[in-house]
Amino acid sequence: MCATCGCSGTISADAASALVGSDRDPDHGHAHDHDHDHTHDHDHAHDHGHMHDHDHAHDHAHDHGHTHDHAHGHEHPPAIADTTATRTLQLEREILGKNQLLAERNRGWLEGREIFAVNLMSSPGSGKTTLLERTIRDLGKQRVVSVIEGDQETRLDAERIRGAGARVVQINTGTGCHLDAQMLGRALQELSPAVGSLLFVENVGNLVCPALFDLGEGARVVIASTTEGEDKPLKYPHMFRAAELILLNKVDLLPHLSLD
Repeated sequence: MCATCGCSGTISADAASALVGSDRDPDHGHAHDHDHDHTHDHDHAHDHGHMHDHDHAHDHAHDHGHTHDHAHGHEHPPAIADTTATRTLQLEREILGKNQLLAERNRGWLEGREIFAVNLMSSPGSGKTTLLERTIRDLGKQRVVSVIEGDQETRLDAERIRGAGARVVQINTGTGCHLDAQMLGRALQELSPAVGSLLFVENVGNLVCPALFDLGEGARVVIASTTEGEDKPLKYPHMFRAAELILLNKVDLLPHLSLD
């Protein structure tokens, strides 16, 4: 799905291309029962007087039933696997390392303008946009609020935020499953939030990758809805550990749910 963090398979493409070059079939259990019954009846008359009728009927039906059951040490994985794993880990470190540098740049830019940025993260449909609309209406008269919206496609959420009264920039990530620091940096230049304002970043709906990518924000907030069940913190621990604040949404639906 994502060409940046690797969950789309882009990072592991090296592994795929390397394995294509391997022409071995490790499951070599075929029993070649070549029963070639070739009786070479060479009745070749060399015209120098003696008739070599060497009918050497070596009926060699060499039933070499060598059932190549190559059980000799094919259990160990090919060396290419180790190389690929090392390369993948190196690429991940490079990507996250570059992102961290850009995140620190964003953080410095925001702090220099006294802008407090909040990174809102959740699974799709948990209520991030609805919460933002209410927050904008409640805080709009007290403090300038602006928003950076992250979605794979459409400007639907940005239109809702604009309707609530805030300036907004939409980022469409395409196949990307999260925002990163470079995307945020570009959006900040376009949005140019006011000095001393409050900035909300609505990340792409995903409980995995956004936890890995620092944007340069001042705080991370995870929104979990009751309709998702109580097991989300167990299934996605990194996301919940990364948050400074966790908001439980849709509590009005509790009477209709079997939630512990």
